[in-house]
Amino acid sequence: MTAAADDIAFMRRAIAVAAANVGRTGENPSVGCLLVKDGVVIAEGVTAEGGRPHAEERALAAAGADAHGATAYVTLEPCGARSSGAASCAERLAAAGVARVAVACADASKFAAGLGAGRLAAAGVAVETGLLADEAAALYADYRPAR
Repeated sequence: MTAAADDIAFMRRAIAVAAANVGRTGENPSVGCLLVKDGVVIAEGVTAEGGRPHAEERALAAAGADAHGATAYVTLEPCGARSSGAASCAERLAAAGVARVAVACADASKFAAGLGAGRLAAAGVAVETGLLADEAAALYADYRPAR
């Protein structure tokens, strides 16, 4: 597979992971997150029932120190702030040393809306958006982001 084909395959897996919890995450959207290193999936996470913890948190917890240098494939932009004041998913990804984040869909929530991608970029993490956005958009048809 080429690098682009790998990216597509990994994002399709993240979309499938997210699809499993659609309708079970309260007001939060169901997000899928894959952490991939050297072409191998090292962890997967999905937003938990009720909406917490977020997919990125779950994937990072599963990967531990192996997350350093990995690529995260996330179906919706990681949050850049949390209503609770806890570390955002963008901050957690950057602190774990993730090298790159590929995002399918933008998140219009006041807790994301470019803030997550901006925090990642400011921390030196490569961020790419729009990978399979059309396929992932179906996950968020009923999502009403906080404004």
